[in-house]
Amino acid sequence: MAGTDSGNLKTVRLWRDAALRARKLRSNLRQLTLSAAGGSPGADQIDSPDAPQLVLPANIGDIEVLNLGNNGLEEVPDGLGSALGSLRVLVLRRNRFARLPPAVAELGHHLTELDVSHNRLSVLGAEVVSALRELRKLNLSHNQLPAMPAQLGALVHLEELDVSFNRLTHLPDSFSCLSHLRTLDVDHNQLTAFPRQLLQLAALEELDVSSNRLRGLPEDISALRALKILWLSGAELGTLPSGFCELASLESLMLDNNGLQALPAQFSRLQRLKMLNLSSNLFEEFPAALLPLAGLEELYLSRNQLTSVPSLISGLSRLLTLWLDNNRIRYLPDSIVELTGLEELVLQGNQIAVLPDNFGQLSRVGLWKIKDNPLIQPPYEVCMKGIPYIAAYQKELAHSQPAVQPRLKLLLMGHKAAGKTLLCHCLTEDRVEVSQGEGEKEKNYPASPPPVSKGIEVTSWTADASRGLRFIVYDLAGDESYEVIQPFFLSPGALYVLVVNLATYEPLRFPTTVGSFLHRVGARVPHAVVCIVGTHADLCGEQELEEKCLDIHRQIALQEKRDAEGLSRLAQVVDEALARDFELRSASPHAAYYGVSDKNLRRRKAHFQYLLNHRLQILSPVLPVSCRDPCQLKRLRDKLLSVAEHREIFPNLHRVLPRSWQVLEELHFQPPQAQRLWLSWWDSARLGLQAGLTEDRLQSALSYLHESGKLLYFEDSPALKEHVFHNLSRLIDILNVFFQRDPSLLLHKLLLGTNGEAEGEGESSPLMALPAPSQDTLRATQLHHYVEGFLLHGLLPAHVIRLLLKPHVQAQQDLQLLLELLEKMGLCYCLNKPKGKPLNGSTAWYKFPCYVQNEVPHAEAWINGTNLAGQSFVAEQLQIEYSFPFTFPPGLFARYSVQINSHVVHRSDGKLQIFAYRGKVPVVVSYRPAKGVLQPDTLSIASHASLPNIWTAWQAITPLVEELNVLLQEWPGLHYTVHILCSKCLKRGSPNPHAFPGDTDAFSACW
Repeated sequence: MAGTDSGNLKTVRLWRDAALRARKLRSNLRQLTLSAAGGSPGADQIDSPDAPQLVLPANIGDIEVLNLGNNGLEEVPDGLGSALGSLRVLVLRRNRFARLPPAVAELGHHLTELDVSHNRLSVLGAEVVSALRELRKLNLSHNQLPAMPAQLGALVHLEELDVSFNRLTHLPDSFSCLSHLRTLDVDHNQLTAFPRQLLQLAALEELDVSSNRLRGLPEDISALRALKILWLSGAELGTLPSGFCELASLESLMLDNNGLQALPAQFSRLQRLKMLNLSSNLFEEFPAALLPLAGLEELYLSRNQLTSVPSLISGLSRLLTLWLDNNRIRYLPDSIVELTGLEELVLQGNQIAVLPDNFGQLSRVGLWKIKDNPLIQPPYEVCMKGIPYIAAYQKELAHSQPAVQPRLKLLLMGHKAAGKTLLCHCLTEDRVEVSQGEGEKEKNYPASPPPVSKGIEVTSWTADASRGLRFIVYDLAGDESYEVIQPFFLSPGALYVLVVNLATYEPLRFPTTVGSFLHRVGARVPHAVVCIVGTHADLCGEQELEEKCLDIHRQIALQEKRDAEGLSRLAQVVDEALARDFELRSASPHAAYYGVSDKNLRRRKAHFQYLLNHRLQILSPVLPVSCRDPCQLKRLRDKLLSVAEHREIFPNLHRVLPRSWQVLEELHFQPPQAQRLWLSWWDSARLGLQAGLTEDRLQSALSYLHESGKLLYFEDSPALKEHVFHNLSRLIDILNVFFQRDPSLLLHKLLLGTNGEAEGEGESSPLMALPAPSQDTLRATQLHHYVEGFLLHGLLPAHVIRLLLKPHVQAQQDLQLLLELLEKMGLCYCLNKPKGKPLNGSTAWYKFPCYVQNEVPHAEAWINGTNLAGQSFVAEQLQIEYSFPFTFPPGLFARYSVQINSHVVHRSDGKLQIFAYRGKVPVVVSYRPAKGVLQPDTLSIASHASLPNIWTAWQAITPLVEELNVLLQEWPGLHYTVHILCSKCLKRGSPNPHAFPGDTDAFSACW
């Protein structure tokens, strides 16, 4: 994805410079902008069938700049030529002209600039073109021109010409007469060879012939000696002629999306080159001809096949931007740290395991991308934080003794009653014994009742003391109520064990017991390692056991094949869309990827390719296990150990850490601080001093421990940054309290909590102000009411939450910090907390959206008496729909409900819908689960407003869309689509409204 933007990063800069030049030239001119009656200059009138004619006002003879753009005109206003004797600049862009209006010819003796872009021109008209002899700037882009008239060559004063995004197959011979032409854009046409007429344009400084099937360049292209900017993106070039290297004035060169494998040896003659884009080519070796280009400032080599970077790259001392993403680079040269001026360094999608020492010297790097590399040193978590953290790690490593921590995260997943908890106990307890002699019987476990799951549990397991190999085992509860928090525990670098109860397994249950879990892990952690373990094997016959294991294996293969083929088809559709130019894609709203830019299409294709290249690593075959059979348990243990020690599968297991960081972690888990729920930052700082860490070096260590899941430290949260949550086991116990949906258990905890309050605080609790004779009965009744409200509506007051969490929470500060933490995690929000102000003693109520049971909000949420989700409106409707064809992230809707709370007011929640306001603008968020295997889950964000005020609806939903996009970034392996639903279809009440691709270029088509 990173590389797709490289071709456009400097486009903005180039167009900005051109716009500034034009603005400077026009700054002293008298200007007039006209729009159709009843419209506005910014309104798009192109789709209006009855666009009114414009009438020129009187006394405009001294007007020098006239803007008639965006009016849907087919003819210019009457009297245009005779009324504007001083006109120098005429803008007719975004209208409906099929040919140049004849009236324009009357302006030819003084018109210097004409913009007729974004029309329907199929012919220009020779007489009109001939009359424009004083023209210096002409924009004909985004039309339907198959050819240019020969009379164009008569415009001898022309300096800038844009004929991009047309249907040109050739240029007229007279083109060579444009001796003053400095800038030419002929990109996105249908040229099949480089136009030789251009070789006569000695003054040409900027040329764009991208997205034409040139397939080659003439040897005498060296004639264009004045050329400074040359764009040849997507021109199907396989080689460059040696004459190309004579373009000594070149400063900016775009050669991306071609088939280049090498550069000519003389390429190093281009000593003035400052920007070079070679992305999306076929380079297997770093082009040596680039190394002498000492003036190079920007270099893009994304999406090639490079395996290494030469040490001589340090000679490019002026380099500011270096993009090497999505190659096959295994290491970086030590000399790369000498490029101290670098501001952008993009390395994602390679095979880099170790960064060079002194990497922190690259302190100016602001844009840094390193994900999707098997990083060991520094650890992945450190690298993702940025260059300052890498510098701190390497500095700390130099100050203290290195330490290796062979410890792997092991997650047991599976459906409820799959046998995860029992399997966890059997694996982690040292009771596996196997008979040594043939005649000896195996020692089985005594028949004892299986352990009962208490929710999510964490266990430390020393699997091999001699090698110091340890696992941190997470037993993830299979109950649906835990789905909202399970994703927090799914992280890269872990080994996932999917547990299946073979005794109850049936082929029809594969989607719920196996398939959905694989989709979930793949979406959260692409390329994760998954081991399938079948439990209760002793309850199955030998043939039954074999058939069930084979069925699971077969259905996994079918699901993976189906998913991969689906992604390949989607990638093929993107390829087909890219093969058509933008104008063809935009010709019909029913075309695939209507209105989507090439840049965004390439981004989508890169994402599809990423998903295809990062499929789950599912270990085969299914391992059947009975917890009563020591042999089977030993085989499972041996399998887990052999996988864990595989350096290519788990490189992080062998990462090197500064000894001081390891000591800091150990100190956090030693008495007396080990028993506390949280530590202040200063408490951690004191522990850091004991570990040999000064205050300025502590931040990086805490950040690493947070990113690696050892503790929680939210340095970006004003409410939490002064605290360190090191006791994760207690936090998990607290989460388990909230997600056990057992009313009797919750009531029991509350009653125990009130007894503790009575003993410890007397009558300080609000619940203690009840009459003594009936205190127990009334207390139980009131608490039962709170439990009902929690399980039905997700509502709890703060003082009841405190009772529920005893003995985990002792002080009021503990409770407040914990609630801030839960809100940060997206699990709850405060209903009545004023923004930035305390509650002034009133009771704070908290909402847990995952507990809301009513599917739609209550009656008070109906907006102006009309249901936005299902009824037609007189106003225009704006609706953005996210579609999830493979899997919908568990708990996403509930977490999203929390994240948007700071943006909305007057909200009312349902299980599947949220009604609220953004200021005075109504918004509704809806989740629709899939009704069948072939149907996707959808999440939509909608609003409405009158057409003149539709921008207010956009402003209302924009922050909500941004919040959702932030949450979806936590699921890098997730495939989803975004569409804007047709406003006209919604207004008609259509059950299947047309969906436009969610690309900003296509937004205007929805109205």
